[in-house]
Amino acid sequence: MIKQIKKGITYAESKESDAKVRALVESMLDDISMHGDRAVREYSFKLDHWSPKSFKLSKNEIERIIGSLPARVIDDITFAQTQIRNFALHQKAALKDIEVETLPGVFLGHKNIPVNSVGCYVPGGRYPMVASAHMSVLTAKVAGVKRVIACTPPIKGEIPAATVAAMHMAGADDIYLLGGVQAVAMMALGTETVEAVDMIVGPGNAYVAEAKRQLFGKVGIDLFAGPTETLVIADDTTDVQTCATDLLGQAEHGPTSPAILVTTSKSIAENIEAEIQKQLSKLPTADIASVSWKDYGQVILCDTIDEMVSEADRIASEHVQVMTENPRYFLDKMTNYGGLFLGDKTNVAYGDKVIGTNHTLPTKLASRYTGGLWVGKFMKTCTYQEVKTAAASKLIGEYCSRLCAIENFWAHKEQADLRVRKYGG
Repeated sequence: MIKQIKKGITYAESKESDAKVRALVESMLDDISMHGDRAVREYSFKLDHWSPKSFKLSKNEIERIIGSLPARVIDDITFAQTQIRNFALHQKAALKDIEVETLPGVFLGHKNIPVNSVGCYVPGGRYPMVASAHMSVLTAKVAGVKRVIACTPPIKGEIPAATVAAMHMAGADDIYLLGGVQAVAMMALGTETVEAVDMIVGPGNAYVAEAKRQLFGKVGIDLFAGPTETLVIADDTTDVQTCATDLLGQAEHGPTSPAILVTTSKSIAENIEAEIQKQLSKLPTADIASVSWKDYGQVILCDTIDEMVSEADRIASEHVQVMTENPRYFLDKMTNYGGLFLGDKTNVAYGDKVIGTNHTLPTKLASRYTGGLWVGKFMKTCTYQEVKTAAASKLIGEYCSRLCAIENFWAHKEQADLRVRKYGG
């Protein structure tokens, strides 16, 4: 039996992407489409109080910014990017071009072709999201994208030096100190000074997410990303302190970030609230994490492992941390998740920052139909065909002619008939 100990707000009940957000973003995109650089600058000044001579950082500015950082910061960024690059290279190696002879003289194939240009948005705001630079810029470069530009906002009028360093070290061709809808629109639509890209990637607030949604079609995107989510699956082999720590580790992202515990341990279920409150009393980001836990936190008690699997698949969380006697049972059985973190020796923070897998993952139940950002997202799998013999063209043509007639496509039929007459002997 499945018992809900603590209920939180569901997506169906929340009003994050409301009509006001949609209307405002639509208006901004129209304005930037019509007025280009001028509109971008006006929005940057109005929303971020930021209007430098140029939003694009020069080579000298980038070098100065990187030079201001301690060597340890550079070393840590280098370590993280080495792990992420290594895994991305292994993923790319799994993408194979193919060509097969399906009938005598008929050759079909596909090629994996990198997107030509990508714009990467790296959020700022309360937290400088340094790791998002690795996940987007670096992965695009490993995929073979020729032109990668990146935007990040100033934070209270200051340049986020570590983020700029990460962008540059990841391989960004151009870096702009610009945030919000105006940054996404500039990259996607282009302006007098910025050439439009083919694809936009990266997380952001509700306005950035809505901008990506409205721009999808004009450009490609990675995911329709919402607030980060975490699901902790636990049994009696772990402890309540670890469960609470890992729930709050994602709840601090924002006041609407769901943190859910699914457990077969009655002890953990009954004691998690007290432990959460104990840790919140010492947590520097408790002002955010406490709201998230109060409004969106859930505790679900199950009788069996299979009930936990079914609940986890129903929830379809972005992050799923499994701390059970046999965590790989969930790897074998689960189908809906963004990223799995198996055993209590790992955790979501490892995945978010350094271990090597990509942290841009599906939210809002999207893991039912997609995985997260990876090298393959920056690749187009494009097919081709070649018929090399007259006999093969005649054979395919005869079938094609009859099939076209069924559908009343007479010009299509003539394409086939011409080949039958030409190569029929």
